[in-house]
Amino acid sequence: MFENRTRVLLILPQDVLDRARVLAGKSTTTLKLPVSVQIVLRALIEEGLKRDGNPALLANVEGQAKAVRHIRRVARQGGRAGIRRGPSGRERQMGRE
Repeated sequence: MFENRTRVLLILPQDVLDRARVLAGKSTTTLKLPVSVQIVLRALIEEGLKRDGNPALLANVEGQAKAVRHIRRVARQGGRAGIRRGPSGRERQMGRE
C-alpha cells in the first residue's frame, strides 16, 4: 500500500485536528482496530481527491488558497499594515509621497 511514500508537514487548525481525533476514536470503536489520526487524515485526503468536481471541495480549496495568499502578503509587508516600500526599497507611509 505504501510503496512510494513521501513525508509531508501538515499544519491544521486545532478544531480540525480535534474533529479528526474524534473520528479516529469512533473508527477505533466501530472497527475494533486501532485507528490513528494519521490514518484518518490520509483517508480524508484520498476521498477528497476523488471528488475533484465537487463544488464544496472547490470552495474549500479557494478559501484556503486566499487565506495563504493573505498571510504571505502580510508577512511580506513585515506584518505592519499601512506601510509599503517604494521603488527605492525605503519604507513610506501609505498616502504620503
